[in-house]
Amino acid sequence: MSKFSRFMKSNKTEKKNEMYAPTKSLCDENGEPLKWEFRHMTAMEAEELRDECTIDVQVTGKPNMFRPKLQSSKYVRKMIARSVVMPDLYDAELQDSYGVSTPEELLIAMVDDPGEYSELTAFVQKFQGFDTSFNDKVDEAKN
Repeated sequence: MSKFSRFMKSNKTEKKNEMYAPTKSLCDENGEPLKWEFRHMTAMEAEELRDECTIDVQVTGKPNMFRPKLQSSKYVRKMIARSVVMPDLYDAELQDSYGVSTPEELLIAMVDDPGEYSELTAFVQKFQGFDTSFNDKVDEAKN
């Protein structure tokens, strides 16, 4: 028996998808809000999104000196879109029905109530393993 046997992939628990109704404006035939299916992202996917959402900002008063800045709203929007399994936010027909061309735009069009979007953001952040809101962590990292 290997001293690392407990760490083998076969011992790793599988993360289950969850259902959540992010908006009351999309309902079934009984008037119940439609539940969407969400999946867990991998750490690698999160890193790729973070890199995609990070820009270089010039340091004031220091020519040719830049610092990285995470566009946190963009990161959260992309994280939510990447987490959604159903409905398929990448479906061209669904995007066309809302007059948008990206999964992130579709997400905002479907969950267009600011309060509902805020609750969805909190749900997905917690679901993805962030204990506090991502914006709180960004602020904490800055200090």
